[in-house]
Amino acid sequence: MDVPYTALARRFRPQTFAEVVGQERIAATLRNAILEGRVAHAYLFTGARGVGKTSMARIFAKALNCPNAAEGVPCNSCEICRGISVGQDVDVSEIDGASNRGIDDIRALRANVNVRSMRSKYKIYIVDEVHMLTKEAFNALLKTLEEPPPAVKFIFCTTEPNKVPDTILSRCQRFDFGTISTAEITTRLHQLAEAEGFEVEPAALDLVARRAAGSMRDSQSLFDQLLAFGSQRITAADVHWLFGTAPDARLVTLAQALLDRQPDAALATLQQALQEGVQLEPFVDQIVAYFRDLMVLAAGTDDLTLSSVAEERRPQLCQQAERWGLQSIVAALEILAETKLRMQRSTFGRALTELALVRISLLRDLDRLDELLAQLKGGGAPAAAARANPPRSTERIATLPEKKTPEREVERSGPSPRPVTSSAPVAEPFTASEVLARLIARFNDITGTYLRQAASSAIIGPNQLEISFPTRYDLGRKACEKPEVVSRLEAALAEITGQPWSLRFRSVASEVSAPMAPPPVNPARRPVIEDPQDPLVREVGKVFGVPAWQMQELGRTVATDAVPE
Repeated sequence: MDVPYTALARRFRPQTFAEVVGQERIAATLRNAILEGRVAHAYLFTGARGVGKTSMARIFAKALNCPNAAEGVPCNSCEICRGISVGQDVDVSEIDGASNRGIDDIRALRANVNVRSMRSKYKIYIVDEVHMLTKEAFNALLKTLEEPPPAVKFIFCTTEPNKVPDTILSRCQRFDFGTISTAEITTRLHQLAEAEGFEVEPAALDLVARRAAGSMRDSQSLFDQLLAFGSQRITAADVHWLFGTAPDARLVTLAQALLDRQPDAALATLQQALQEGVQLEPFVDQIVAYFRDLMVLAAGTDDLTLSSVAEERRPQLCQQAERWGLQSIVAALEILAETKLRMQRSTFGRALTELALVRISLLRDLDRLDELLAQLKGGGAPAAAARANPPRSTERIATLPEKKTPEREVERSGPSPRPVTSSAPVAEPFTASEVLARLIARFNDITGTYLRQAASSAIIGPNQLEISFPTRYDLGRKACEKPEVVSRLEAALAEITGQPWSLRFRSVASEVSAPMAPPPVNPARRPVIEDPQDPLVREVGKVFGVPAWQMQELGRTVATDAVPE
């Protein structure tokens, strides 16, 4: 008879405090609480998935109830320890908060709380995903949690502590479980490979550990899938083939093509990767992680672990980050993040990815904008710097449409006409502020009112304008983000500049009031009438029966004669 296979995550689940990888601080605190007799009545374990919350809760329960525990460490051989390890002990109840979330479930718990434990020192309730309980269930639990019987302990586990009411949080000792480092996960996976009799390349272990993103359980699930691949020796190429990811060299090549502003090479690299079996969504995730690493390095942080490539690639990434600049990397990362979100609700993910790569390849050195702004604020002369370094597309990247001036002008006298060339300029560059000012002048309706609430504007890419609103004017930002309003604004920009534009909006925290542009003058509106004898004024007086008018302006009063019949 075949023995059912048990997953690695279950077979190699930690059984002692020392076996919980990456949570040594919490394990030491719980052991000391047992040794010193300072065990609280309720605990809250929070953290990301797969970092050891439920395993720690079981180990803590065994340490409290094991009759053979020594120095706060359970024996893991007695009947109580074995029952708790498999979740079948009569005095330790494990409750799934997602499926037992109603008030009736909590009422049943309250009814059993006062029943003494059958064979152990404590009756312990482990509630997993406690944030899933309903509001009524939390209210029913509150009184029991506030004054529990002395031999009852609660251990709550959750990935979203923000959803747990403050009244519950204030009655628990809280422990926050951090994510597990890539090195610790790699070491643990190496131990599992040896225990299972597999030979796995260190590079393959590193790939699985990085893909798990700090979750030990996720890494073990991925590793279990990898061991089922069917080979006793597993390489990094096997990992890439199984998970549909690209090797590190492919990521470096793609980033270099974007850095060299070669969209054709970037698209060719994407095409080649897809032809070799790389899956699009994992590949986009890798690119996002790669630009995250570039951002970290460009910001000057050298001690953080790389999440996209192996450590031996760090010198190459440092060179790319230094050459690209922090501002350009941040802009590229924003493009990728926006693309990733749009891919989740679209069926043309490849086209969106290709669009993102082309947009990134068109980015220029945005750090130069900060230098120019600093010169302007300091009273410097940016014109001299502009002569030394010709302006790039992000400084003044667009031009107004050509002025319609006659190319020829025929002289009125002389034996024969001769052409006269006009010396008028054909184009005039402009900045982001000028673009916003011209756009505001085009709209006299509520859209123009919202635009005048903007705090600043910036050109973040080729013909891309970003308009920032203070947080207190978030209503105006949301109104401008409506698709129909964006279409009107982009059409107006195209008409003003003669080039297509794309708009984006964001909120910024600002203590300074937003600069309010003066309302535009409507040329079709009739000017203010100052003459009491104006025919319109006389006609209004007849209609409303006003015998005389009184005008008041700047503190002076002018009386008018009675309106003649």
